[in-house]
Amino acid sequence: MQRDLNERQQAVLDWISNGCPDGTWNDTTYKVSAQALQNRGLVKITKRRGYWTAELTNKGRQCSGAENSSPAEASSLTPEAPSAGARKPRPRTTPKTHAIYADQLLEELAANNGCLIKPIGTGPHAVNWVSRVNITRKSGKIPNTQELCGYHTHQGYEIKLVDLPTWRLAELAPLPVPTRLTRPHAMVAALQKQPQPMGLTKTVQGRALRIIQSLITAAQEQGHVAALGPTQGAPPPHRRRRVEPHFTITAQGETVGFLVLQEQDRSEHIPTDTELADAKKHTWMRIPRFDYTLSDRLRFILRGGNPHRATEWADNATRPLEDQLAEIAQEITLRGEAAVRRRRADQLAAEERRRRWEAAMQEARTACAHAYRVKHLDEQAEAWHRATRLAEYMAAVRSHAAALPPGEKKAEIEEWLAFASTHLQRLTETASAPKLPTPPKPGAADLEPFLHGWSPYPPRSY
Repeated sequence: MQRDLNERQQAVLDWISNGCPDGTWNDTTYKVSAQALQNRGLVKITKRRGYWTAELTNKGRQCSGAENSSPAEASSLTPEAPSAGARKPRPRTTPKTHAIYADQLLEELAANNGCLIKPIGTGPHAVNWVSRVNITRKSGKIPNTQELCGYHTHQGYEIKLVDLPTWRLAELAPLPVPTRLTRPHAMVAALQKQPQPMGLTKTVQGRALRIIQSLITAAQEQGHVAALGPTQGAPPPHRRRRVEPHFTITAQGETVGFLVLQEQDRSEHIPTDTELADAKKHTWMRIPRFDYTLSDRLRFILRGGNPHRATEWADNATRPLEDQLAEIAQEITLRGEAAVRRRRADQLAAEERRRRWEAAMQEARTACAHAYRVKHLDEQAEAWHRATRLAEYMAAVRSHAAALPPGEKKAEIEEWLAFASTHLQRLTETASAPKLPTPPKPGAADLEPFLHGWSPYPPRSY
């Protein structure tokens, strides 16, 4: 026992050990206490298809003094209280039917290369494919090297039988956890010097430091680097999962932050006389439904990188955190390897983008030079048309001047004809001597109309 049970919890524990006789409770608040007992590993609760089942664990039978009773004697099957308007639960399917469903689904997957898309129907006779997938997963007929996946898509419910990645099939050797910190890592030693480094109680602080020591030792063997994080104490309850990590481990350039939390047990709150009086006196007074107390269980939350197995590891009734350290160490390595692949992919993408940008710039320079020469050609043609019109006009003026008698007016026209002839000669030379011009070096504004959405400036790598 981690701590003594209150009267309510002890009563619920005794009630479950006696087979949960009917008529003991007037409401369903006993389920809250039963949940608190399950958190302590004393009771196992099962909810399925409208029925609530509770049975004592070995630890619970020892606590209740029912060592000689079997689990079947200490279990109960009571129907959940239906809500208003609730429909009657469907009858359970038999294990034989489950086996048929699993065989049919696996045979259909084998005939369709391991991929199916099922229509999502409605109504009482519609097939629940989510349930079928779960039944097949629990049937034990899926090969150990494969897993069954199902998810909703815009086409329907997609079911796939895929091969497990290599890292899921690897056999992990357990990591030894020292019984004493005789030669702690520098980071662990720095945590030891702090009065309450991670906000843990003294009952679990030593164990947490030994687990961290084992994890860092395994990380160093892989070439990873550990460092102290910015957070030192316990985060406030409303920010437990959002604060900075207590320490970090960097694997191949990918930093993974670790937040160490102490789990809490929730128990039913029994109002005191003072609380009842205050609630009766003040309408705004609210009596809490539950009490929360720190337990001896730990939780590690990992942040940073691409998750593979999970993002959190915690003590549970079947596996303490020490038995899960090998998975955490593997997770750090997997995230580091994924970071290397991601950086390589980003580098290849940047190189490809650079290549496409250079090709677009070359095409834009060619198009800009072509546009410049076309513009020059249009100017030459326009000059030729102007010269032709000017020559015709000058011929008409000469004819007019030849018919005039000598005098000041004729002299003015002849002076104008001399100027016009000089200008016409230059204009004719320009129009009659075509030459391919050399385009000037284009600027960013000149190239932008020909880049089709690309920037005239080199792509950056962030």
